Amino acid sequence: MDNEVVAGIDIGGTNTSFALVNGKGEILAEGRTRTDDNPDPDPFIKKLAREIRSLLGKNSKFSFKGAGVGAPNGNYHEGTIELPPNLAWKGITPFADKLSEQLDKPVVLTNDANAAAVGEMMFGGARGMKEFIILTLGTGLGSGFVVNGRVVYGHTGFAGEYGHVIIKPGGRECGCGRQGCLETYVSATGIVRTAKIFMEKRKDDSLLRHINPADIDSRKIAEAAAEGDKLSIDAFDYTAEKLALAIVNAIVVTSPEAVFLFGGLTKAGKLLFDPLQKHVDRLIQPVFRDTFKILPSALPEANAAVLGAAGLAWKEL
Repeated sequence: MDNEVVAGIDIGGTNTSFALVNGKGEILAEGRTRTDDNPDPDPFIKKLAREIRSLLGKNSKFSFKGAGVGAPNGNYHEGTIELPPNLAWKGITPFADKLSEQLDKPVVLTNDANAAAVGEMMFGGARGMKEFIILTLGTGLGSGFVVNGRVVYGHTGFAGEYGHVIIKPGGRECGCGRQGCLETYVSATGIVRTAKIFMEKRKDDSLLRHINPADIDSRKIAEAAAEGDKLSIDAFDYTAEKLALAIVNAIVVTSPEAVFLFGGLTKAGKLLFDPLQKHVDRLIQPVFRDTFKILPSALPEANAAVLGAAGLAWKEL
C-alpha cells in the first residue's frame, strides 16, 4: 500500500534520529531527540515512542507497520543493546521488546553498520546484489557482510565486526582494549594518528605543521593532500594500503560483487580511492582479480543511518 510506512531509528551517543520511510526509501517525516544519558533506558524509550507517535499523528494518512533500529552493539538475534561503549546504559537492554510495547508494533534491531548494509541493499548501490561488503570509515570502522542476500550475524549476533580484526599485532592501542585493530589505522581518527606519527618521525615541511595539532582532522589532511602536501598524501597512501590489505583478506572469505565504502573519510574521493585500488590490485590473489568493484556508498550520508534502519524493518517485518 502506498501509505504504509515504517520508522527508521538511528541511536547515536549524543542524538537519536528517526524518520517515517515508505517502501521506496523516501523519507516522509523525520525528527531527532537527545539520547538520554540516564543509566536507565526506560525513560528514553518512552520519550522516543511518544515522538514517533506524534510524528504519526501529524500524518494520520500513514499506515504504520513497525520500526527498525540501528544501534551500537545491537544484537539482531535478541533485539538487545549490549554493553554499548558510547551510551550511558549499562549491561543488556532489551530495547526492541521495550519499544515494541510502547508502540504496539513489531520492532527489529541490529547494529548500526549492519543497518547500513541493509540500507545499501534496499535503497542504495547494492540493489540487486546478493554478495557485498560495506565498510563505514568514521570515528571507528563499522562493517556489514551480506552473503546470499542476507546480513551475516553469526550465532552470537555480533559477526562482521571487521574494525576489530587485528591488522598489525602489537600495533596501535584500540578502544576495545587490544592492540593493532583495523579501525585504529583506516578510520577518520586513524589517519589523524598516522599523520601525527609521520610529523614526529619526518623532518620535511608540511602544511599540517602550520595547524594546531588539536585541530588536525581527516578533512584538513585531505585539503593539504589536495594541495600536493607530500606528508598528507603519504598518510592517505599508508591508510589505503592498510585498508587494501583488509579488503583482499575479506574477499577471500565471501567473494563479494562489490565493497562499498561509506563515512567521513570517503569524502576525500580520489585521494583515498586511487591509492586503495592500486594497493588492492597489488595484493589481491589472482583468482579474485577483477571479480569485484570498490564503490562509494549510494546512500545520502545525512539520512543513511535511518534509511538503513528503515530498510531492516521493510526487509524483516
